[in-house]
Amino acid sequence: MLAPRIRMLSEATINRIAAGEVIERPAAAVKELVENALDAGARRIAVVLAGGGIERIEVADDGAGMTAEDLALAVQRHATSKLSDDSLERIATLGFRGEALPSIGAAARLSITARPREAANAWAIRVEGGAVSPVAPAAGAPGARVVVEDLFFATPARRKFLKNPRTEGEHAEIAVRRLALAAPQVAFRLEIDGRPAFDLPAQTREARVAALLGPDAAAALIVVEAARDGMALSGYVAAPTVTRATAAGQALTVNGRPVADPVLRTALRVGFRDVIAAGRHPVAALYLDLPAEEVDVNVHPAKTELRFRDPAAVRGLVIGAIGRAIGGGAGTVVPAGRPALHLIHSRPPGPAAARMPGPMLGFAEARLPLSGAPAARLVPAPETAPVPAADHPLGAPVAQVLDTYVIAVAGDGSLVLVDQHAAHERLTHEALRAQMQHGGVRSQPLLLPSVVELAPAEAARLLARATELSRLGLEIEAFGGAAVLVRALPAALGPADPAPLLRDLADELTEQDEATALDARLDAVLARMACHGSIRAGRKLAPAEMDALLRQMEATPRAATCSHGRPTVLKLSRADIERLFGRR
Repeated sequence: MLAPRIRMLSEATINRIAAGEVIERPAAAVKELVENALDAGARRIAVVLAGGGIERIEVADDGAGMTAEDLALAVQRHATSKLSDDSLERIATLGFRGEALPSIGAAARLSITARPREAANAWAIRVEGGAVSPVAPAAGAPGARVVVEDLFFATPARRKFLKNPRTEGEHAEIAVRRLALAAPQVAFRLEIDGRPAFDLPAQTREARVAALLGPDAAAALIVVEAARDGMALSGYVAAPTVTRATAAGQALTVNGRPVADPVLRTALRVGFRDVIAAGRHPVAALYLDLPAEEVDVNVHPAKTELRFRDPAAVRGLVIGAIGRAIGGGAGTVVPAGRPALHLIHSRPPGPAAARMPGPMLGFAEARLPLSGAPAARLVPAPETAPVPAADHPLGAPVAQVLDTYVIAVAGDGSLVLVDQHAAHERLTHEALRAQMQHGGVRSQPLLLPSVVELAPAEAARLLARATELSRLGLEIEAFGGAAVLVRALPAALGPADPAPLLRDLADELTEQDEATALDARLDAVLARMACHGSIRAGRKLAPAEMDALLRQMEATPRAATCSHGRPTVLKLSRADIERLFGRR
């Protein structure tokens, strides 16, 4: 049998293969067309989709437009106005490969009408399945109008793999939102199947972020700013209790280009690791600017992936900036649920808060075992309740309800609610973390060592990490069989029962793999310890203890959420309360 002969593919086939790399779905076509409009200097961009973009995509802009000669070249492969020479070292535009329009024209029915601002008339060109029609005069406003119909009609196999129109429309909307977030100085309008998705004027970055990240995130925006070694990071993150089930609420922009870069996504996840629940994703709009030669955007035809010259420096800049932004005390109260609660800004925690030693002040009895269910009763503060101080964002405690929640009144009259267990868990966690960073967690030897019976696998996991656990103030040793002898516990935990603590730590170590960084493993263990050493729901607090809890929350980093990402404190303004009672 003769081997098949090698032959050259036809130009039409080559273009259709290339189209599959650049235009994966309608959202990719929309992204490329909007990027072209931005590169053309548009101040207003309108996008209209039908059938999720499968049936029709229309992008109109008021940019520079094109002459007849430019229009003829624009639909040819690798023809571009974006590069002044053959160097790819300093790319300053969103597009530069010259593949988008010919790729779309090879897979769909494409028509372009363009007119330079100074021209008397517009020009139009059509491309259907790769077949190019001559340029002809046309009527049109200054700028460009691009219409794409019957996407992938020329490549039916690709069309079969598209999702339903609603899903494709959602992906296209996400693409336009990210571009609108990257260019707030440009007015954007998006319409999908006759429904306006958004219509935004040219506005400030903060206003654009608030408009597009959702009302819950808009009410909880925290400024992020950092600069180092020629790199500058700015933008906003939502407070830690505003999270999403996916990373769709993250808009990352590098040198004006929306990207889906793994280095930045990982840094964002690590920055929020200590303050949000596992499986949840933070909401953010971050803008990184750095010298063009420090980043390579010519990695993939979609141009959403990057390669940084120094990814470790970028990662460190982002993680550090996020840590500083969300590391304030619990005076930064997080919105959660309905009604929309308000963000309070307080002074940043001082150096004393970062060095909190030992057990939390005012809770010497906080870790005594409890019995029975919490009583549904109100514990009042003294008859002469303290007046909220101006520098105490969480206000003065008024009462405790259900032996679980502390009620306080802020200086502006707002109602403050605190979950005592969640709050004290964070305080304990931060105290343990501060000790760990300053040489190791202080331990308290047990008067009588405790023997804990575990499953063989649990005992083996704990004993294998005995050296690491000793740095955390937990001293254990084998005691025959599956028993473990506990000689000391972290002093900050007080008289905690070691048996449930050890079982939870064994489970924690099961969930971690050897690839997990040591500091991440140790911090997860600290979080487990903090949970066991915190005030339980159902314990009555004295007025002085309630006040001490609020003051320490104001001075403790990340105290607006517990170690599992749940809110520790909520605030209802007068407007919120009136809305609940139907007064608004």
